[in-house]
Amino acid sequence: MKLLEIQSSPRGESSDSITLTRSFIEACKSNNASIVVDTLNVWHERLPEFDYEAIGAKYKAVKHETMTEAESKVWDRIQSLIQRFQNTDRIVIGAPMWNFGLPYKLKQLIDLAAQRNYLFTYDGKQYGPLLNVEKAVAVYTRGSRYLEGTSIPPSFDHLAPYLDFWLRMIGVRQLRSVIVDNAWNRDPQESEVSLASGKAALERLVDWFLASGGAVPTCDDADLRMKEHRSVLRRTDHDR
Repeated sequence: MKLLEIQSSPRGESSDSITLTRSFIEACKSNNASIVVDTLNVWHERLPEFDYEAIGAKYKAVKHETMTEAESKVWDRIQSLIQRFQNTDRIVIGAPMWNFGLPYKLKQLIDLAAQRNYLFTYDGKQYGPLLNVEKAVAVYTRGSRYLEGTSIPPSFDHLAPYLDFWLRMIGVRQLRSVIVDNAWNRDPQESEVSLASGKAALERLVDWFLASGGAVPTCDDADLRMKEHRSVLRRTDHDR
């Protein structure tokens, strides 16, 4: 089994999201020694800029036009990123919330790798997935709790809804998301309880993650809305 691990925090060993995803992957490897992990850390990867040459290559690839030397060079790099998604059986992604959304390097990876006719299709009317990744686990860490009726309601979260949507759109069949609130709290004990609850939630997903079988990915209106299909585990300091 090939597993693509995507790390999006620059904090290394100090990162809660990386600590949680690594713990989950180690638990999976304890149950299945054949797992081969490809770790893609967006900060260590030296991702190319999505600049004039990159976007020129993108449009020329769609139109099957000849690229310049500079465009071909960056397109080869983009292809190498795409292949890492195409070659995997499972995806594990960890993402801290930054300003209510994604770390910008993670968005850079998505903008580079999510190319039409490679990770998804678009015929002018609807989108369709091109990957066939059976399962994925996404771990989201947030410094606060997002509750209705408070000054930070769930509508402030532009991290989990977007990434869950994107993973489904490119062809993840089954997705589970673990959201860890209060990961950065004034009270260290509350943070520790939240992280321990998140780790426990991930451990409960190991058997499901390793098992085979699932629905064929689709990309109809219901999938794109994601409301009917999202499976989110929320573990906070009060969920003990």
